[in-house]
Amino acid sequence: MYHSITDTADDPYRVTVSPARFDRQLRWLGDRGLRGVSVGELLAATAQGRAKGLVGLTFDDGYADFVDSALPLLRRHGFTATVYVLPGRLGGENGWDTAGPRKRLLSGEEIRRISGAGMEIGSHGLTHVALPEADDRTLAAETLRSRELLEKMTGRPVEGFCYPYGRVDPRAMRAVRRAGYRYACAIDPGPYTGAYALPRVHIGENDTAWRLAAKRVLHPLRRRRPADLAVPAAHAPAVVGAR
Repeated sequence: MYHSITDTADDPYRVTVSPARFDRQLRWLGDRGLRGVSVGELLAATAQGRAKGLVGLTFDDGYADFVDSALPLLRRHGFTATVYVLPGRLGGENGWDTAGPRKRLLSGEEIRRISGAGMEIGSHGLTHVALPEADDRTLAAETLRSRELLEKMTGRPVEGFCYPYGRVDPRAMRAVRRAGYRYACAIDPGPYTGAYALPRVHIGENDTAWRLAAKRVLHPLRRRRPADLAVPAAHAPAVVGAR
């Protein structure tokens, strides 16, 4: 679970990874025979029993630095990823991070460019609202309306959702399912773990080789595996935090 890929000295929420560190993390995966893929590809491969060696890579919030920093490195290593974006804040900024630096968000044209480069586009909601606290009208907009806008924008099906702040409850899960998504990502969903609350591993600037190795081992041990995915522990996807 990644967010922003850029150089910065101001990162109170630990959502930023430098391009140099990101490059080393991708190389670490490749050196171990692992390949980064979108969540959609990972789930399809899992269903067909061919997920060995695949790692789902995700990017939350739809930061504009993905285009210039993350995308070239992913393509260099032959990886893909899922980018969860906010169609209600196109070209805006991360106003929900009150203590952090302002970061520009992807525009519609940049989202189309990313989609055209082979990345999966998913919804992070419409405007980055915690779904468990949303009223019914807001909940519908954040799930169904955001999907409609993204499909119109990209001309492709949008099958994945990512809960803002990682906040999930049964009501939010039902709304995501009704909106037509095939899966949804959380962080540590505990008893809700399943296709509509996939657990992920936060990856940050301090994740050097030994920390990545530890997270790869601990991920399947710390989380209940979704019964409908049945991912072998040795190959559990290190889906990379969500705010």
